[in-house]
Amino acid sequence: MDRQMEHCAVTPYGRGAGSSRVRVFGWLDRIDTDFTVGSYLSLPDAAPARLVRRPVSLARAELRLGAIANARPRRLLLHREASPLSRGWWERRLLTSAEFAVYDFDDALQWDQGGGGLARRVAPKAGKTRVAVRHADRVIAGNAVLADWASRHHRDVVVIPSCVALEDYMRKTSYALHDPPRLGWIGSPHNEACLSLIAGALTEVHRRTGARLILVGTTTPSLGGLESLVDRVAWSPESQRTALAAMDIGLMPLPTTSYSRGKCGYKLLQYAAAGLPAVASPPGVNMDLLSQFGMPAARTEDDWTTAVLGLIGAPDASRERLGRAAREITGRRYSYEAWLPRWAAALELGPVPP
Repeated sequence: MDRQMEHCAVTPYGRGAGSSRVRVFGWLDRIDTDFTVGSYLSLPDAAPARLVRRPVSLARAELRLGAIANARPRRLLLHREASPLSRGWWERRLLTSAEFAVYDFDDALQWDQGGGGLARRVAPKAGKTRVAVRHADRVIAGNAVLADWASRHHRDVVVIPSCVALEDYMRKTSYALHDPPRLGWIGSPHNEACLSLIAGALTEVHRRTGARLILVGTTTPSLGGLESLVDRVAWSPESQRTALAAMDIGLMPLPTTSYSRGKCGYKLLQYAAAGLPAVASPPGVNMDLLSQFGMPAARTEDDWTTAVLGLIGAPDASRERLGRAAREITGRRYSYEAWLPRWAAALELGPVPP
């Protein structure tokens, strides 16, 4: 790999991780240009427990990053970070090795100081994100909050939201409530703890209506007392495609933090792609999406109880209007097709075929 390569994308995860799937592979699947993809260990996440069990693969992944840099790509796309072990050196080296380098991020990594275990504190994301933004030729930010911060460090910042493909989600056709009602959530094990923020509201809604919580993600219990009203579905492309349409109401609780303000609202877009009415916390992009979709924002547990019970008690036709409108708006404003020309232009790939 010491000869110059044409185009390369570097991402810390494989297709199994939502971030890489949405921000990298989803675009590359839609263009004719061939990209060499370096996805580190191709794992769904870079949890320290996963890494320490793969010392040989870890060493090879680090060597591959060096080979990519030595090949001096004509065009490089770096998503989030090059290596979970890097403190910025790999990001700097890769971005400066390319003739034209783009850095893409979709979370408030600039405010992630590595809270948690020792392994995360050794290589926090905040520092390497600043390095990446400063050394890229162009920055793609997932929303205006991220772009505003990046613009303080770089003069060329483009906003491109995390997009969905409507065809990846079965469209909801029946809005009659299940018995008992099905509240739904989809996401990674790392984010599942957000549901604990509304445990009281979920328990109260269950007490009044018998509603159960369908979780599409991990099958490992982690929510303590809430588990008695939880039904778990393992994530797969197929379960993602079908499970949301079988729910009655989608949920997206978030803590009120700076990191949450940088979220791209992807869960809400997934619910909308399926035509599923939803309730969400309002930080960042969520408030704008909820306003566009005409769906309720909830800040306190009382808000959550009221909003969820309100959707459960609404006529079927009202939930259908919300779901169908959200799907139409998402296809028009947040689909890959809507944004592909701008993404290709950001990478200076030239016109994309219709």
